Amino acid sequence: MNPILELKEVVKVYEKKRVVDNVSFGVTRGKIFGLLGPNGAGKTTIIRIITTIIGADEGAVFIDGEKLNAKHPADIGYMPEERGLYKKMKVGEHLMYLAQLKGMSSKEAKKKLTYWFEKFEIKDWWNKRIEELSKGMQQKVQFIATVVHEPKLLILDEPFSGLDPINTNLIKDEIDELHYKGISIIFSTHRMEQVEAICENIVLINQGKKVLEGSVKNIKSHYKDNLFQIHFEGALPELPSNLNIKQQQGNTIIVQLENDKDSNGLLRHFLDQNIRIQAFNEILPSLNEIFIKSVNQVSYE
Repeated sequence: MNPILELKEVVKVYEKKRVVDNVSFGVTRGKIFGLLGPNGAGKTTIIRIITTIIGADEGAVFIDGEKLNAKHPADIGYMPEERGLYKKMKVGEHLMYLAQLKGMSSKEAKKKLTYWFEKFEIKDWWNKRIEELSKGMQQKVQFIATVVHEPKLLILDEPFSGLDPINTNLIKDEIDELHYKGISIIFSTHRMEQVEAICENIVLINQGKKVLEGSVKNIKSHYKDNLFQIHFEGALPELPSNLNIKQQQGNTIIVQLENDKDSNGLLRHFLDQNIRIQAFNEILPSLNEIFIKSVNQVSYE
């Protein structure tokens, strides 16, 4: 199956600086994909290239196997981190305007917007001016503008910024529902815990270059340190000499195995000594730890 989005050796240069430097990656159709990187990494430039706001200087972008062209923005929903709403406009007329820019007829736009206003329980907002709304309320309006035309590809840049916990869960539920319907989603954020909870695959960009790409599961497995947490009853048993105890607190220890050692052997060692095991868990690194380690490695090379 062709990816919904594919970048091939994309380059963008500003004032002789390569802010995007030969970046290639693909977004699997129907998946939630994390586009990650520190400030100034080149993420926003990549998104602007994908959405045709700016053009690449080298390389190519493909949507659904077709080279990016002027018709593709109608297939994309983009919610930027910096909201682009016209403060003096009324909510209803503003969303009608944005929906029709995406190619929807007036009748179709009104029908779809009515659905979303009812779903979000904001029917009384239609004639309110944007400037009357709180930041969180404006975020809801921006989200509706992003999805109302039912795009194939959704790009969300820090979508939970400014939202309280209730509205964060509301938008997260909508993202989950869109994902369930098969919409392909690019999720850009600095919040690594959100990436772990939402994304299936990621790419990490730093200083304009691709540093890391793959499934969250495989990346975490690649960066693991063979650490295991064991919670047991009774006294600490005699441990193998090749075992490194990293931490001990009461009846819980964290140990590190040598790379060629099998965790099943460690568990068997405990059981052979008639130690009752209450929990035996591998400790995988968080994406935040991997993010920092990967960026620092590139920075010092």
